[in-house]
Amino acid sequence: MVKQLRAARTREALVLAAAETFADDGYALSSLPAISRRAGVSAGALHFHFPSKDALAAEVESAARRSVEERVAVRRSSATSELHLLITVTRELLVAVATDAVVRAGFRLSVDPSRKSGTDFGRWWRTWVCEQLLRAQHQGELAEGVAPDRVAAVIVAATFGFEVLGAQDRDRIAPLHADQFWSLVLPQLAARSDGFVCAVPPAS
Repeated sequence: MVKQLRAARTREALVLAAAETFADDGYALSSLPAISRRAGVSAGALHFHFPSKDALAAEVESAARRSVEERVAVRRSSATSELHLLITVTRELLVAVATDAVVRAGFRLSVDPSRKSGTDFGRWWRTWVCEQLLRAQHQGELAEGVAPDRVAAVIVAATFGFEVLGAQDRDRIAPLHADQFWSLVLPQLAARSDGFVCAVPPAS
């Protein structure tokens, strides 16, 4: 039991150290020795848990996905609509990019041209956004003529753009940027009710 706990803590430390390294330096410039030093574990311990840098990067992307999935699950119960959930999650992603190295690294790894096999997190995020818009359309929340796949492409491009800005200067990026984005997009996206367009919901 003690050995299992120690192994789990070592693995967690390696994933966090890898995320910080990938987020700061990118995949190509990150090295396993640098990651093991950052985690405070031996090179042998790193290779015991992760046989290659690509395996470690894949685990970081998976951890980023789980983190966002947990945020979605928490917010779903309090969301007043499918669009409300989408807006809330993108707002929280912006916070995560600035404060959570794992989520930040997940975004960076998924678009890093030096890592040919790494698209898990980015693909999952694109799929989730599109499916969320399809759910909104099914609930009658989208304006007539709005194509969920086209809108999803815009939202995904914006969130990846926020990640780039956050990586360059995490103090400069804030949830306000997501609200400004939605204040521009939502009037074109949301169905009108009694002559009014739904507004960006306040942060909870």
